[in-house]
This record gives sequence, structure tokens and C-alpha cells, in this order.
Amino acid sequence: MTYRRLPSLVGLRSFEAAARHRSVTRAAGELAVTPGAVSRAVRALEEELGTALFTRGTAGLALTPAGEALFRAARDGLDRIAAGLVAMRHAAPRRRLRIGAYTLFASRWLIPRWNRLRERHPDLEIDLQTSADPLELVPGAFDAVIAVADSRPRPGLTMVPLVPIEMMPVCAPRLIGPDGFDWRKQPLLHSRQRPDDWARWLSAAGIRGVNPKSGPSFESIALALDAAAEGLGVALAIRALVGPDLAAGRVVAPHPFIRPTTRCFTLLHDVEREGDPALAALRNWLAEEAAPVSPSGEAAAPPASPTRTLRPAGHCR
Repeated sequence: MTYRRLPSLVGLRSFEAAARHRSVTRAAGELAVTPGAVSRAVRALEEELGTALFTRGTAGLALTPAGEALFRAARDGLDRIAAGLVAMRHAAPRRRLRIGAYTLFASRWLIPRWNRLRERHPDLEIDLQTSADPLELVPGAFDAVIAVADSRPRPGLTMVPLVPIEMMPVCAPRLIGPDGFDWRKQPLLHSRQRPDDWARWLSAAGIRGVNPKSGPSFESIALALDAAAEGLGVALAIRALVGPDLAAGRVVAPHPFIRPTTRCFTLLHDVEREGDPALAALRNWLAEEAAPVSPSGEAAAPPASPTRTLRPAGHCR
């Protein structure tokens, strides 16, 4: 068999979308990621190939000759893959789903609930792939993904907002002294995935005199949280995912302010898959698990039927 030496598929998908739209912003909207993520993927592809694919001027993006050649090949190849996937999915109904999920969400929210899914749907099999890279969690590459998204509709996608992203500071209990927490003495622990979080949180919380760029950086929020638990400084955690650590006393909140964001962990899949019984079972179960709890302690009812954007009440506003 001939060995195919191919560049990153993530980079190719990002490049093809940017080339087709002639816009990084519109490509990011289609792929349900940030423009910065698309730009980084395209730059990495250019470095891997050793050639420029775009010229960037005041009029926007324009393809170089190398970019034109790659765009034609990538568009044709991705179209063929997409058509093959559609044919495969319609060949026979399945009770096995391939799901992509954000790593921290999978470990802190999904896995602790997994037994309830098995009890509800014992014949449903899930192949779970996780990633901290948003460009690897593209709906078309899986039956469905659980990724970070805002509430803007995505053409051709069904969206089910699950868990709001609200940021709160956490640190080891021993870092809080008799007089409280001294922000000037403890390092800020950063996640490279969310480099602006501290600047936004400090500003919103009204804390002055702290350099939001100071302190070490880690590859992910999960690693920054681990470092905070070890007493290396104070990290920003996602409120909905840090509950077990707070309950166990592994970390504490040195300040009560919680900063909401415009994004949620969201289930996304192709609209054409709404009638898939296996996917509908997973979608409805996730919506029930994520439904806000009422003052009486009962979960609010999930949406009665799927629509192109499903939005449990109280989330992602």
C-alpha cells in the first residue's frame, strides 16, 4: 500500500474553510471555533509545508499560487470524505456513537455521570475521544461533539447548550492566612488555552494592583488547577467543573466573585442526524443532566423535541 505523507487534517480543514470564505472570521463561525484558533492552524500548516498559502492585505485574504493548488485538492478531498460519511451513516442504523469532547468537561462532568447513561441506555455504546484543542472538536469529524461555543446559531448544526462557563479563583486552603488572601504575594496560574482570563476576572472583580500577566502558564485549565491544589498559586477554574475539588477541600475560593462568560459547553451535531435514535437518546440524556435545578430540588424539564438550537433554560445567555 502506498504511504501517504499528509499534513495535519486540522490544519487542512481550517485552511479550506478560510480559503472558501476568504475570511478567517467566517471560517471560525463554520467550524465553531475562535478566529485565533483558525489563524494558528493555518500558520502551522504554512510552516509545515514551508510555503505561504495566503497573502493578507487591506482587502482581506487572497490565495497564493500554492494556496490555490492546495485549496482545490483539499476541497475535493474533504467533499469526498463528507459524502462517504453520509453514505456510511445512512447504510444502517447504529447504537454506537463516536463522540468528541473537551478533555476537562469529559473528566469532571461527563465521566462522573457515565453510569447513569449506562443505566438509562444499556445498549448505547459511546466511543469517546477527548481533546483540549478546539480545532480537533469539529462536528463533522464525529457523530457529535461537546465543545465550547456561544449561543449564535451555526448553519447546519443542532446545538444543545449544556453547562455555562463561569470563572472563579481557587487555591490551596493553606494559602489563605488569618487576614485572608493576599493577591500581591501569590502567583497567578494561567492556562494557555485562555490567556486573557485573569485580566478579565481581575477587572470585573474590581481588584487593582495585580499584574494580570504575571505568573507561570500551563497547557490547560486542568493542569493550572492541579498546580493551585499543590499550593503553587491561584488559578481560575470553571465553576461547574470544580465542585468535587471544592467539596473535597482540595481547593477553596479566595474571593467570592464569579465571572460569567458568553460561552457554554455545548453539544453540536449535524442537523441531518436529528432523527438518529442513538444520537437522540444521548442528546436527551445530556439535556436532562444539564437542566437547572429548581428551588424545590427538581430538575427542570428538558426540551420536548429537538430543534436546530436547543437551549435549556438559564444557560448561555
